[in-house]
Amino acid sequence: MRMWNGVAGVLLLAMAQGAAAGTVLILGDSISAGFGLDTSAGWVALLQRRLAQQGEGDTVVNASVTGDTSANAQARLPALLTQYKPKLVVLELGGNDGLRGQPPMQLQQNLAQMIDASRAVGAKVLLLGMRLPPNYGARYTQAFAQVYGNLAQDKQVAWVPFMLEGVGGTPALMQADGIHPNQSAQGRLLDNVWPALQPLL
Repeated sequence: MRMWNGVAGVLLLAMAQGAAAGTVLILGDSISAGFGLDTSAGWVALLQRRLAQQGEGDTVVNASVTGDTSANAQARLPALLTQYKPKLVVLELGGNDGLRGQPPMQLQQNLAQMIDASRAVGAKVLLLGMRLPPNYGARYTQAFAQVYGNLAQDKQVAWVPFMLEGVGGTPALMQADGIHPNQSAQGRLLDNVWPALQPLL
């Protein structure tokens, strides 16, 4: 009888873990697409390995596209939500909007609509904040950075204020273009995201 109770407990635990498992959808640009890196070396691939190591059954789907703006990603999102039915959507977007000098308010509206669309299908959302180099001017870079905090407050969404904290502006962690993190930085990126992501699983 004691052995049966033990087996039943294991089965119930396995069933509970299986029921909780789902898809984590990463929707981002080159930072999450792993520009200039082997696909197995990017922070998203490291996330999948960390989940497996910790016994999480979730599958990570990387739908990030190098060069994507928030408008591009917003156009792609409905089909992705239909296809993958994620339990968590991670939005890592805005860098290309900023580099193109697009209005921060437009970025905020696009991200807000993606948050709403994700929640409409029952997914939780994690927003990863970005910042721009100072050469874009103090007024614009400040307005850009505030987009993420505004959304976090208005939408009550989990967020990381600056995904590239400790990486951006550090030559040893950046590729030669000075824009994209190198392979050595990918573990740091995951560590920056993990404290906000883990509670949403």
